[in-house]
Amino acid sequence: MTNILVTGGAGYIGSHACKALKRAGYTPVTFDNLVTGWKDAVKFGPFEQGELTDRARLDEVFATYKPAAVMHFAALSQVGEAMSEPGRYWANNVGGSLCLIEAAVAAGCLDFVFSSTCATYGEHDNVVLDENTPQVPLNAYGASKRAVEDILKDFGAAYGLRSVIYRYFNVAGADPEGEVGEFHQPETHLIPLMIQAIRGERAGLTVFGTDYDTPDGTCIRDYVHVCDLVDAHVLGLKWLEQGKESRVFNLGTGSGFSVMEVIEHSRAVTNKDVPHSIGDRRAGDCTKLVSGSTRAGEELGWEPKRSTLDQMIADAWNWHQNGHYET
Repeated sequence: MTNILVTGGAGYIGSHACKALKRAGYTPVTFDNLVTGWKDAVKFGPFEQGELTDRARLDEVFATYKPAAVMHFAALSQVGEAMSEPGRYWANNVGGSLCLIEAAVAAGCLDFVFSSTCATYGEHDNVVLDENTPQVPLNAYGASKRAVEDILKDFGAAYGLRSVIYRYFNVAGADPEGEVGEFHQPETHLIPLMIQAIRGERAGLTVFGTDYDTPDGTCIRDYVHVCDLVDAHVLGLKWLEQGKESRVFNLGTGSGFSVMEVIEHSRAVTNKDVPHSIGDRRAGDCTKLVSGSTRAGEELGWEPKRSTLDQMIADAWNWHQNGHYET
């Protein structure tokens, strides 16, 4: 079977992508340093531990597996940390990605699927966010992802590297079969934080700001199910296999939900109260981020199938009820 190198394959999205690749007939080769990933999540193909900045290690992995393409998920991704420690984000997300891209080109692996983010757009209130929206990120996380997008374009012009770039909106949910799920330490994502609060694993959920210009004063985000998201990655891989040009796609549903709406839906899905308190705004947070793009559907044939808010919460709840990764 065709090998695909999956950086960050032991993490939340990467592990789900590995399962989707395996189901589609590929062999996912996970490359991860296990700083934020989990060895228990590597279930669908070989595992190689290493750092993205270790060029010799990357060269060794490319030589061993001769992957046909790279799916690049590995990155630091906490907005608060990106505001307080921007240097880590530039060194890891940009420096590590550059090393990986150079290694891929040197190995003749010229198909590249990149995990970017809608955070590259920054604040655009009352603007439909599509792939042509100006990119003005508010923090080092979004800025570092935008920089990698630029690197991919430059390497495409210079070396023929072809890329599919996905700008995600908020990813949620878990594998409905329970093999992999979302588990971060520390946890920063709304739905798993809420589940931890319901389960008594933390004192409660903090709602960061209720004075935004939204109907209930809390931030609005576009949520997409992780399984739908990784299905798009397989479609992107096939797009490149067909020899098509480099392309950028938003991955969102076009429906936005506020923090308080997510809390209300969680109460309905789990039939349990969500302990929460109100805190101050968090630096770097946008008021509203919702996709207005239909490009992925029109060009890739991508159709989200599990991305209702209730389904995402239910799948996440079911996974968390069955325990966490241990290693």
